[in-house]
Amino acid sequence: MKRVIVEYAKLTTDILDMLIDKYPDGYDYEDIISFKNAKGETVKAIEVKTEDTIYLVKISERLENAMEEYAEDEDFFEGNDDFDANLPDED
Repeated sequence: MKRVIVEYAKLTTDILDMLIDKYPDGYDYEDIISFKNAKGETVKAIEVKTEDTIYLVKISERLENAMEEYAEDEDFFEGNDDFDANLPDED
């Protein structure tokens, strides 16, 4: 299974939907996965899975706020310049 580390700025609506489905009331301490990245830094993330990919979404205050806002109003994601997914595709 492929493992993908996702930062706040790289979130997509699909990943946010999976996060909201898995953690409708937010995540708890036991949901957090800690690991060392290639630079030896400790990274904390929460996990969501599809059939072929495990997404490790880095934890940040901005992630928590985005999950709350998106759960309340799915239009929050549209037009929000914080997310690369809203940038035009480069050909």
